[in-house]
Amino acid sequence: MEGHLIDSQMLTKVLDRIMDMGGEFEIKTFRIGEKKNDTSYVQITVTGEDSLHLERILLELNALGARLLEMEDVRSQIAPGDMVVPRGFYTTTNHPTYVRYHGIWVEVEANHMDGIIVLHNGRAVCTPIGHIKKGDRVVIGTTGVKVVPPERPRERSFFGFMSNEVSSERPSGELICQLAQEIIRTKREGGKIAVVCGPALVHTGAAPSLAKLIREGYVDVLLAGNAVAVHDVERQLFGTSLGMDCSGNATSGGHRNHLYAISEIMASGSIKKAIEEGKLKGGIMYEAITRGIEFVLAGSIRDDGPLPEVITDTIKAKDAMERALQGVNMTLMLGTMLHSIAVGNLLPSYVKTICVDINPSTVTKLMDRGSAQAIGLVTDIGIFLPQLTGEIQEQKKLAVQAV
Repeated sequence: MEGHLIDSQMLTKVLDRIMDMGGEFEIKTFRIGEKKNDTSYVQITVTGEDSLHLERILLELNALGARLLEMEDVRSQIAPGDMVVPRGFYTTTNHPTYVRYHGIWVEVEANHMDGIIVLHNGRAVCTPIGHIKKGDRVVIGTTGVKVVPPERPRERSFFGFMSNEVSSERPSGELICQLAQEIIRTKREGGKIAVVCGPALVHTGAAPSLAKLIREGYVDVLLAGNAVAVHDVERQLFGTSLGMDCSGNATSGGHRNHLYAISEIMASGSIKKAIEEGKLKGGIMYEAITRGIEFVLAGSIRDDGPLPEVITDTIKAKDAMERALQGVNMTLMLGTMLHSIAVGNLLPSYVKTICVDINPSTVTKLMDRGSAQAIGLVTDIGIFLPQLTGEIQEQKKLAVQAV
């Protein structure tokens, strides 16, 4: 292993994993970096009970960034059928991954967790099992595979490695200030920001804040479900969300308003046409469509309608989400468990991720499923998002004054 092995706790994780799996180790060489930016190097001999036991240990260590001293070319076998993989196939992590292909290290394209590496014409592509075709050349084992986990950055950073605690007791005001700075910096450097949200964003009154962020160019990708769009449209057309007004009071007959909203959009043919007709004049979907940002509305079995723009085939919806997330540098997950976990499965580990939810288990589940780079903030998005939008505006003003 080579890198910032001590302060990023990479070496500790490797040694713990060997012992937890019943293996033994002997450290042969250990060179420690003497200065902050110096890397360390360690060479370890690993022993297992038998070849199968050792192979299982090496598979785990590979995911933590360890690699064999003498690297051969990657091994592969042919997929015997559609959605059928050879035994012993390699399963990707969400960390940057390389394969040694014809003596050259090739980066795995579109890498995310739980994918399969397919070799083709000098390229290595992370492929979901649902897209495996008969005859694909699939990587097997860990030979010739190199994983590069994220290391603790040398400089202090809001999204610094190992800052992924989950707490409702954090100083949210300071966090919001730092997050606003990160968002402004990301956009200033030409980065791409995605927002993943659930209908609670509309119910809590945070929709105008998200609409403003979209309108002012801070959102490049919007990922949500049918409910977000329906309740956003309902709020614009009838002033309610699930029949409740902006004060949270139920209105007489208001429970029907989300169905009326669907009917109005269906009468126009789409949300976009409703905007062109002047029927829809504001809201999240209005800003997303008029600004031309990429959005994916993924359907579910619970949906009423659904609206015309909703993708009801879950496989196609997932593929569309994966395409939309290509090149994303930061993701904000706001008030949705299922969509947050789904998107987390598609994100590389180097994408800055913050998950905000009133339910601590949402953030915990996201991290437990592998999105270790995520920062969790347990709070009400109805309070969080307006504060974040206001802080971005304030920092923009200060920047203009400074110039």
